[in-house]
Amino acid sequence: MSKNTYETPLSSRYASKRMRELFSPDTRYRTWRRLWVALARSERELGLPITEAQVAELEAHVDDEIDYESVARREAQLRHDVMAHIHEYGESCPGARGIIHLGATSCYVTDNADIIIYRDALKLIRGELTRAIASLSQFALKYKDMPTLGYTHYQPAQLVTVGKRACLWIQDMLLDLDELDFCITNLKFHGCRGTTGTEASFLSLFDGDHDKTRRVSELIAREFGFEGIFAVAGQTYPRKYDSRILNVLSSIAQSAYRFAGDIRLLQHDRQLQEPFESSQVGSSAMAYKRNPMRCERICSLARYVVIDALNAPMTACTQWLERTLDDSANRRISIPEAFLAVDSILRLVNNVASGICVNEGVIARTVAEYLPFIATENLLMSAVKMGGDRQAVHEIIRECSMAATERINAGEPCDLLSRLAEHEGFPMDETELLSQLDPADYIGRCPQQVEEFIGSIALEHVEAEHNDEINV
Repeated sequence: MSKNTYETPLSSRYASKRMRELFSPDTRYRTWRRLWVALARSERELGLPITEAQVAELEAHVDDEIDYESVARREAQLRHDVMAHIHEYGESCPGARGIIHLGATSCYVTDNADIIIYRDALKLIRGELTRAIASLSQFALKYKDMPTLGYTHYQPAQLVTVGKRACLWIQDMLLDLDELDFCITNLKFHGCRGTTGTEASFLSLFDGDHDKTRRVSELIAREFGFEGIFAVAGQTYPRKYDSRILNVLSSIAQSAYRFAGDIRLLQHDRQLQEPFESSQVGSSAMAYKRNPMRCERICSLARYVVIDALNAPMTACTQWLERTLDDSANRRISIPEAFLAVDSILRLVNNVASGICVNEGVIARTVAEYLPFIATENLLMSAVKMGGDRQAVHEIIRECSMAATERINAGEPCDLLSRLAEHEGFPMDETELLSQLDPADYIGRCPQQVEEFIGSIALEHVEAEHNDEINV
């Protein structure tokens, strides 16, 4: 492979083989050929003078190796990519050359092929997303009972469990799955609409027969597995659909960023860590380093997708009347790259989610450090039950807590319990205080919430179609 020209890292470094193949020139142009075959077949079925032999000849050459140098020469001469491919395909099918693209405009192949590729790519994304949800669901159930320090404003708060926190990540991804399924289910075929969406060329071909004109698009849509066709269209399918597609890809990127960002924060505290291979190098200079490079890459790619998704709304806004061409160059870049980036992101998410390292000792130590403060509300109630004055006890706890905090800030161990036990106005000794410091008493319904939440998830587990190695 030549290294003296630019290549996108999404292809050379990050995305899966299957996703790269979906957005390859071969897939795109062979899909055009399949669409030309389907057009000829439907036109023949509806009575146009196209022979079975011509359809068979077109079918026989769909998967021929395409001479891209010849196509490039034709396009340089014609200044039109679709016409260049029509002529090239016709060279392989001389008996059917005269009926290729009959009645169609360029968007018949360009837009319908895009929709077909986007649908297949969305299904690949769905498979990766459900894998992530499944991995995190197993993780959540495994650690549903393990108390850990919860944070609000990234400051110590009340206890949660490791598994309950994972459910927050899963819930974000389930919302993405809902949007993704809606997008896939409601994706429509463009069909044969003509230059301004009136189907006038097909109405002429079928001698004014409106039923046959309508059915030609329906037959082709059915051949490619689509139930619905847009009721009306201009020359192109509504570019609002591109917004819908990029929005759901952006949404998945947002969830992945949140997951990876949380792992990065927790890895800083050594509570959780992303996978780290035995021979992995964390830094070229600092040999001891164990950086969260996978999660950092997730966040980096996710930012790209969130920004890239703004392209589709801008394109949808600027579709003048029946169409303009200022969508073409933008869509060729923004949509494939969003798919490749999200594919990369989810592969990384799955790699991390299936191998999260839980440092139980660090988590337990952190819980023990903050538990005396977390327990103070319960201690207040117990002290009152033992005859203490609520307001007086509250003030004692406040004063002792502030003093214990100052001690911690000075690098000394927390001594809140001993301070309370030694205070003459506090009616509990240290043994009684320690008896109320079981972390399991401060996690609320976390284990039950995890079980109920995971039990409510009904997923169609989709096997990923990646046969290439995952190099992350």
